[in-house]
Amino acid sequence: MSGPQIPARGAAPSAAAAATLMFREAASAGEVVRAQLAADADLYASLGTTLRSLAPRAVVTCARGSSDHAATYAKYLIETRVRVLCASAAPSVASVYGIGQDLDGCVLLAISQSGRSPDLIATVERARACGATVVALCNTPDTPLVAAADHVIPLRAGPERSVAATKSYLATLAALARFVAAWTDDAVLARDLGGLPAALDRAWQLDWSAALELLAGVEHLYVVGRGLGLAAAQEVALKFKETCGLHAEAFSGAEVRHGPFALLGRRFPAMILAQHDATHDGLAALALDLVRQGVPTLVAGAAAAGATELPTVACRAELEPMLQVATAYRLLAELAVRRGLDPDQPPHLRKVTETV
Repeated sequence: MSGPQIPARGAAPSAAAAATLMFREAASAGEVVRAQLAADADLYASLGTTLRSLAPRAVVTCARGSSDHAATYAKYLIETRVRVLCASAAPSVASVYGIGQDLDGCVLLAISQSGRSPDLIATVERARACGATVVALCNTPDTPLVAAADHVIPLRAGPERSVAATKSYLATLAALARFVAAWTDDAVLARDLGGLPAALDRAWQLDWSAALELLAGVEHLYVVGRGLGLAAAQEVALKFKETCGLHAEAFSGAEVRHGPFALLGRRFPAMILAQHDATHDGLAALALDLVRQGVPTLVAGAAAAGATELPTVACRAELEPMLQVATAYRLLAELAVRRGLDPDQPPHLRKVTETV
């Protein structure tokens, strides 16, 4: 593999960052996924058998916020590994407009940490009435979403008190990868998932502090990924906004070359998150182009002369985005404190957002 795969141990966090719930909860992601993988083997096996028998004509995802970023990961994983069309539902179609679609022979994949948002519940209930088989991934038992689903995958992330979701997001991605491994009866992916907890532990220790000085004083940022890594870019960009007060937007490495390219400059940097699959060379080339144009550029998972290269843990491409997000969470907690903010209590936000 190309790019920095350096086991660079992170600098000791500041006392203020280490004391935050976000930091402590994100640090536990390896432990959470380790416990998740030790549970529910029969559930996943049975669900895999059911899906192979059902042979759905399409998968529709339903989620908001960080869970919707997990749905992006699900889309690319399902379409590349299962080769079944996967599209995102607009919950307002059901909850506001009261409209249902023909979902006979389809799977609705509902993803939620709380399982309580009214628009997701409305979408699930209408989808079932329109013929869909509902699979719910949820971190909270005994919720309306769990009650409304045909099949439930518990995330087993445990209570999460910081407003910023961290360990529950990574638990969702791990569950989605396990779900697809069960669906496709992929013993190699299932085996590689067994090494994910230790890889998350290593990723948490990596040193991305080189990004701190660049990001401490800027107000705008693009976070760029592609394919499976677009979900990581979306999640990291949201957390920059949510915890650091930094206006960050996520783009595909292809899409950013259109109109968004015009804004990049000395005071408008880019962070590129690359995994080692068919998207890798294009993202590495993008990083070089940005450097040549004088754009301060951070790169994880690829080498680019003149960019600030952020170390990563070597892993199969389907799992790399999880590891990069884990390391980014550590950076985000430290950056929030550096910018004078409390990452556990973002302005105007609550832990559970209930939209209609």
